[in-house]
Amino acid sequence: MKSMSESKSFPMICRALLIMFAFAGVGLLAACDNDGPAEEMGEKIDNTVEDAGDAIDDAADDAGDAIEDSADEVEDATDK
Repeated sequence: MKSMSESKSFPMICRALLIMFAFAGVGLLAACDNDGPAEEMGEKIDNTVEDAGDAIDDAADDAGDAIEDSADEVEDATDK
């Protein structure tokens, strides 16, 4: 008696199962397009936090530039 892995129908069954799971996976991924209210709120929070971080970085850069400019002015005043 042949084992299941030696029969000709085993590869066909495996191939059919693989195709079935692939189509099921694509269907599940397509269903994920609609964001719920919690997902949308989370995205808004993420964007707000990112914008706040960018604003803090910009303020820190501006403060650093102002300190460098002040240091240059002090250096120029002491060189004269």
